[in-house]
Amino acid sequence: MFIRILLLVMLFAAGVSGCMEQSGDVTLPQQASLGRDFSTFQPPAKPVGHPDVPEISEPTGPITLRQALALALLHNPELKVFSWDVRVSEARQLQASLWPNPKLGVEVEEVGGAGPRSGFDAAGTTIALSQLIELGDKRMKRTKLASLEKELSGWDYEAKRLDVFTKVAKAFTEVLAAQQGLELTQELLQVSEELLDTVTKRVNAGKDSPLEQTKAMVALSNIKIQRQKAIHYLEFTRKQLAATWTGKKPKFISAAGRLDSLSPIPSIEELTSLIEQNPDIARWSLEIDKDKAALELEKAKVISDITLRGGLQRFNETDDNAIMFGISIPLPISDKNQAGKLQASYELARAKEEQRAAYTRVQMELAKSYQALSSAYTEATELEKNVLQGAESVFEASKTGYTQGKLDYLNVLDAQRTLFEAKGRYLGALASYHTAKADVERLTGRPIDSETVSKSED
Repeated sequence: MFIRILLLVMLFAAGVSGCMEQSGDVTLPQQASLGRDFSTFQPPAKPVGHPDVPEISEPTGPITLRQALALALLHNPELKVFSWDVRVSEARQLQASLWPNPKLGVEVEEVGGAGPRSGFDAAGTTIALSQLIELGDKRMKRTKLASLEKELSGWDYEAKRLDVFTKVAKAFTEVLAAQQGLELTQELLQVSEELLDTVTKRVNAGKDSPLEQTKAMVALSNIKIQRQKAIHYLEFTRKQLAATWTGKKPKFISAAGRLDSLSPIPSIEELTSLIEQNPDIARWSLEIDKDKAALELEKAKVISDITLRGGLQRFNETDDNAIMFGISIPLPISDKNQAGKLQASYELARAKEEQRAAYTRVQMELAKSYQALSSAYTEATELEKNVLQGAESVFEASKTGYTQGKLDYLNVLDAQRTLFEAKGRYLGALASYHTAKADVERLTGRPIDSETVSKSED
């Protein structure tokens, strides 16, 4: 009878533990508004032993920024690593919530002695079941700690999601800038070839010295070198963009977008008020709660757990049965978990300092990125309004004056250099603007155009 009851208890314990499984969906914190409308990789509850590498459907024509972001957020390997970290923390929470398993013990005494105690005739057999009883709400506190760790892994995933989003936006900007840089170099090459043709005609007509033709040929050779470098740089940026979604070789032919789309910048005060939801900052309040939960668990470990033991004894010599039971309690004489509590209190104090350090760090990064954004915006708008048109007019006038014999070739070269340097500066300012804009949006977790910021504050 006792053995039947024992077996039932064991089956019940196995059934309870077997019914507790992980859920199918990954639990993540509320996503920031930046990129919230994109799907991300969701790890399965039961991973496959040797999963096949998924075939990525990439555009073969022009690719937009939204397409690049969608590909990266679904297939970026670094983001997948963080999603599996969430699964790992879910498994730890599940393990922390389980009851301790009962233990089955079998003891045989007075076997193999001398005289009447030889063999098994006088043996005594004990079959016992023991169960650890945790006191001080250790299981509840352990489960709470694991739950907070799971939430923290979700915030780390959210931070990585924003990192990937920003990385793709900046890589896409580099491709656009490289494309326009190549176009600018090709335009300069065409203008230089036309100038060389004009100089050659004037030299052949005896109006200019052959030295002028040599200068034009040298300038054209330098521009051809610049064009070749621009081609190689464009290919590098294309590969860099495709790598964000593990593309081995870019299949898209070009990046579709405009760099000259600038929007007014909100004030630094408006943006600073938005950094509270930056996951690099938001996670620290949860980190402090986790360390508080860890300290409570360490305090609970001071309370000794008890082990209950009960079973059936069989005496072969007298053919009798008896019931046995017992209890064991550790005596906290020297080890009162002093070091565990001290370590947990130190980690709590460290977390509070790290929270303040994180806030200061994000503020400084925002100030730096905002300065770069403002400078690039000012430079781009000033170049467009006051420099490019004037440089274009001077270059056209110098070409006309040279053709008419009123100016020498050095004036044309100087005007050409001024014009294309201004165009290059304008392109660089546009690229810097979008790069800094991506950094600021990463730090605030949302788009930074004035209308979006106003709605967020409301």
